[in-house]
Amino acid sequence: MYLLGLGLIFLVMKYFGLGPVAAWEWWWVLSPFALAVLWWSWADWSGYTKKVAMAKEDKRRQARIERNHEALGTSGKKKRR
Repeated sequence: MYLLGLGLIFLVMKYFGLGPVAAWEWWWVLSPFALAVLWWSWADWSGYTKKVAMAKEDKRRQARIERNHEALGTSGKKKRR
């Protein structure tokens, strides 16, 4: 997402002729978009995207389990005799 944001900023600056970006070649301005495509391709190919999604889901699931234990009063912190 950072690369897309950077690409959009460069694109707007080039279009309106703002700052040093106005003098850059177009391929420099559009290069963050190409890098974003490469990143997404690698992330999908390597399984990084799926791993991050699974970690987020596991974290949500564990938080839900802990909330339910606390609501039932069985948080496991007290040991029975």
